[in-house]
Amino acid sequence: MPPHSGAGDAVDWGSVEGSWGVEFPSDYKNFVTLYGEGGVDGYLSIFLPQSHTQGAIPPLRGMEIETRNAERVWLEEKGEVAPKIIVWGLDANSDILCWRATQDDADEWPVLVWNQDDAQWSDYPCGMVEFLVRIFRADFDECPLGDLRLWGNASAKFLHRPEEQRLRAAGLDPWTGEPDPCAGMFG
Repeated sequence: MPPHSGAGDAVDWGSVEGSWGVEFPSDYKNFVTLYGEGGVDGYLSIFLPQSHTQGAIPPLRGMEIETRNAERVWLEEKGEVAPKIIVWGLDANSDILCWRATQDDADEWPVLVWNQDDAQWSDYPCGMVEFLVRIFRADFDECPLGDLRLWGNASAKFLHRPEEQRLRAAGLDPWTGEPDPCAGMFG
């Protein structure tokens, strides 16, 4: 999944990490630098880190609002307050991809997935990048996600969010490059 020209985002890690009270995993930091915020095959969204607002109303999309949603799902499903979790991605099937951020060393945080279809949380003892690679290689006992679109997909495509937006504005489906028949219909 090579990054395309112009991909990658610069992040003030000191500020972001200070607001969350943790350091983020190094593989995620490297991913953000190389790829940035964006999507994989129009199915999986990977978030750019945002400063944590500590109780204020968060932005309508992204890491913080989705972390709050994940904490709500945990409480509803388990009847208890969630451990420290931070969401780094979502898929089109409403699966939530997080870290269980309970260890001091962020590079030891397991990936925690809420599989919407199975209505269950599962831990995967690997980092975010290894988790994605194992999805693309079909290297778990079963697919952790509710859809098999990325399972065993060795040619997955990543688009940086600004590139996806540019293609949509040009009237193209960002994932196929073909004219988008719905272009311009929704604002």
